[in-house]
Amino acid sequence: MIGYIQGKILKKESDRLLVLANQIGFEILVPAVVMESLAERHAGDDLALHVYFQQTERQPKPVLIGFAHEIEKEFFQNFISVEDIGPLKAVRAMTVPVGEIARAIEARDLDALARLKGIGKRTAQKIIATLEGRMGKFALMRTEPKSPAPAADDAAQQVLEVMVNQLGHRMADAKRMITEAFKRRPSIATPEELFEEVYRGEVPGREPDA
Repeated sequence: MIGYIQGKILKKESDRLLVLANQIGFEILVPAVVMESLAERHAGDDLALHVYFQQTERQPKPVLIGFAHEIEKEFFQNFISVEDIGPLKAVRAMTVPVGEIARAIEARDLDALARLKGIGKRTAQKIIATLEGRMGKFALMRTEPKSPAPAADDAAQQVLEVMVNQLGHRMADAKRMITEAFKRRPSIATPEELFEEVYRGEVPGREPDA
């Protein structure tokens, strides 16, 4: 199964790329929001994508779906766990940043979700019923990925708010977990990195990194 491709862009269309890797051209579908982040990439440029591989008995032709970041692929895998949302429908629906979709789910914002391409009110209700409470990490993703990374203090504040207001942690416990995460990994600079380290540190039996 293909999970990652690094190569050179041979062709770029509105919703897909043809990428040459190891003398093989891979046609890769790309959600609109991901394609926007690749706006400055053109034919001949090097490119690396995290890939979701789709092939089933009903759909024997393999489909590759590409993402600029692994966390986008992880969100996509959660998104397609919702009834009535298959991979191709999810690709069409991802027209806004992942963080915006995740925040709409956690806020139970039916109108925002229903505005996604191909998603109506009924499907929006299924999305919330399936994914509410599981989107905290994705809700931390910033809408403007090209802007400078936030300072550690800003990252800590954002994660603290999500942990307390959305995930139900007590304020004191959340602050302790964030402090311990920074002790284990002082180089943390973004909310995503901090959130990952906080919950890695809570896995039973995990030893701090040397």
